[in-house]
Amino acid sequence: MTTSSLPPTSEMVRAMLTCDAAYEGVFYTAVKTTGIFCRPTCTARKPKPENVVFHRTAEDALTAGFRPCKRCRPLDVKGAAPDWVAALLKEVEAEPSRRWTDEDLVARAIDPVRLRRWFKEQFGMTFHAYVRARRLGAALGSIGAGESIDGAAYDHGYESVSGFRDAFRQTIGTTPGRSRSKALMLYARILTPLGPMIAMAEERGLSMLEFTDRPALPAEIEELRGRYGYAITPGRNGHLDRIERELEQYFAGTLTVFEVALWLPGTAFQQEVWTALQAVPFGETRSYGELAASLGRPGASRAVGRANGQNRVSIVVPCHRIVGADGSLTGYGGGQPRKDFLLKLERRIRFGQGDAVAARSIEVQASLF
Repeated sequence: MTTSSLPPTSEMVRAMLTCDAAYEGVFYTAVKTTGIFCRPTCTARKPKPENVVFHRTAEDALTAGFRPCKRCRPLDVKGAAPDWVAALLKEVEAEPSRRWTDEDLVARAIDPVRLRRWFKEQFGMTFHAYVRARRLGAALGSIGAGESIDGAAYDHGYESVSGFRDAFRQTIGTTPGRSRSKALMLYARILTPLGPMIAMAEERGLSMLEFTDRPALPAEIEELRGRYGYAITPGRNGHLDRIERELEQYFAGTLTVFEVALWLPGTAFQQEVWTALQAVPFGETRSYGELAASLGRPGASRAVGRANGQNRVSIVVPCHRIVGADGSLTGYGGGQPRKDFLLKLERRIRFGQGDAVAARSIEVQASLF
């Protein structure tokens, strides 16, 4: 890992001063006057740029003699649940129909206010809202499998059918009876070296994989809910488990072809473009014009570019491999620093820079999980 793989210094200084989340995992800042290194998103008081050196990995900063910051914890995966939250989430997954109260949390030495703050920061909802959505999602799955509405209500922790109907309508957006026509889309957060991602999958395959700070994410979720009629709730299924494993292998440098099943709602033209994206080889790039020509539409570069930008499954449907005609990095929903990181990672894996460098890359990336 050489300094040539880092963004320009002026770009890193700007990202550090503005806490730009798009650079999460792209570089680390090390302060010569304190001997501490941080994430680019650290909220501690900003050092003077002349006192900062930049490192490609946390390992490089450690090797150079810097200590990890206790505030931003650069050795942890960004967004990882602390032990006290992880243990609670394990209980929720083991018994998703359980109703939780603040008294239950206090009995586990968990401050409800602190828990609420963590969930709002990481999930955009409170713990109780998350558990309620998780419970209703399980109930929706039961109704879709043929269980009666009354049975689903009582089996998933509701004391009355009327209360179940009200909660169902508020969270799912329809009545339990009408929900039988809705497909269930489950979602989970997945942690990566470049920041947390949200993955969504229905029973036929993965339908979304986006960085949680992507500006278009709310609109994409609303499109799945409104245009395609999905009921979206937190949960897990085999596709989500598989993409989590495959992403870990991808960033570790041991996977070049994703095998997770995909289900990509969209227009015929969008699906045609997304299929063509998957044909771009690992470690290579194509221009918008070349992608359009491969579809037999040489004059449709702009339309192809628009469909490319509407891709909801980043990395797996590799829209990051599409560049400008001159090879420049063009727009990317996850941010150009991430695009640059992904392209360099893939080139390094495919073409290598010597066995020792490749082995070190794999070791460094794997240590982040």
